[in-house]
Amino acid sequence: MNENFKKELEKIYIIQPITRENADNYRVLQEEAISLIESAGAAYAGTIHQNIREINPATFIGEGKLEELRRMLFDLEGITILFNGQLSPSQTLNISAALDDRKVIDRTTLILDIFAKNARSSEGKLQVELAQLKYIYPRLKGKGAALSRLGGGVGTRGPGETKLETDRRYIRGRLQYLENKLKETEKRRSLQTVRRQKDKVKTVALVGYTNTGKSTLMNLFTGADVYTKDELFATLDPTARKLEIEGVEFLLVDTVGFLQDLPHNLIEAFKSTLESAIHADLALIVCDAAGEYSMQLETTLSTLREMNFNSPYLTVMNKCDKISDPSILPANGVAISAKNGTGIESLKREILKCFSTEFLFCELFVPYEKIPQYAKIKTLITERKSEFCDDGQKIDAVVPTIYANRFKEFIVRRKSI
Repeated sequence: MNENFKKELEKIYIIQPITRENADNYRVLQEEAISLIESAGAAYAGTIHQNIREINPATFIGEGKLEELRRMLFDLEGITILFNGQLSPSQTLNISAALDDRKVIDRTTLILDIFAKNARSSEGKLQVELAQLKYIYPRLKGKGAALSRLGGGVGTRGPGETKLETDRRYIRGRLQYLENKLKETEKRRSLQTVRRQKDKVKTVALVGYTNTGKSTLMNLFTGADVYTKDELFATLDPTARKLEIEGVEFLLVDTVGFLQDLPHNLIEAFKSTLESAIHADLALIVCDAAGEYSMQLETTLSTLREMNFNSPYLTVMNKCDKISDPSILPANGVAISAKNGTGIESLKREILKCFSTEFLFCELFVPYEKIPQYAKIKTLITERKSEFCDDGQKIDAVVPTIYANRFKEFIVRRKSI
């Protein structure tokens, strides 16, 4: 592309607060913020740290630090300030005023912006708009002073500032409309869940931290063409595909990723999407083996448990190709690389083991005179292999345990998984 036509990236400077709560992991939060900035299509410009003993009600951080940052950025134009935490509307305005009216956004605004950028399905767009409006609505003051300072760029995608500033009643009505639309979607999902349970379809959900490779694993498992990219929240929309392992069919569902301090509004907005994970027969919690996997696992589990998740799960340590010594990984996790296929067969075996009480792997023998009897019930099982011999038919089969008694007379040998 000709240099003259390249759009200059918005530059974002981070204010990283260090509090008692995040003292042990503020650097991880900072690295996440940098990744979020890049995912939003902006450029990272630098970071200033601030130890905070007591939160300043007006500006969160002290006036001295703000003055230091103001002098530091005095000669730089077009710099946006990201406060890597959550600000109240008045704190946002006061920080902006102290920094010569620069645009100021917080972590939630940035995440919402990325969600607006990446939502592709109609449901995803509804969910993002609902989360944005719920977050922005209480922050409207008068004619939207807090928003009018944002201008363009990161933090302004989605519903649009003009509508937000003109009519608060419009926003209330829009919120009601979006909530009703998503309730309809939730009803459809509930009906689908009931239908799958009735049809005895076992569901496996891919859950976990954002950018750990869930969609890549989905593509490897099922041949799906789910969008993948090395950035946070590249995939927002749920995807379901059929997965077959050793003749056993599952429904594999990919879900939106999690993040530390994920805004509550986002969890609420995407609750209908995450229902597939909450009601799954098995969850695969995918972690980055080369990253902060303990924190990723804890963040995912704590978020799911807030939503009453109590399904069994397997911990999947993805990207093991990026570490030199896989033995350092947790012994109860399955080490894989969705990128090159390492460990995938082991993962499939572990999935089957989780359903060992649900399916019986066995060899059947059906005498020719009983083939009509067998034909009436054969649709209940999966025939992996079949051959005819002198006195009947040999069948390598997977029999759901609930139907085992109906095939009892034909079972000649049980097999291990």
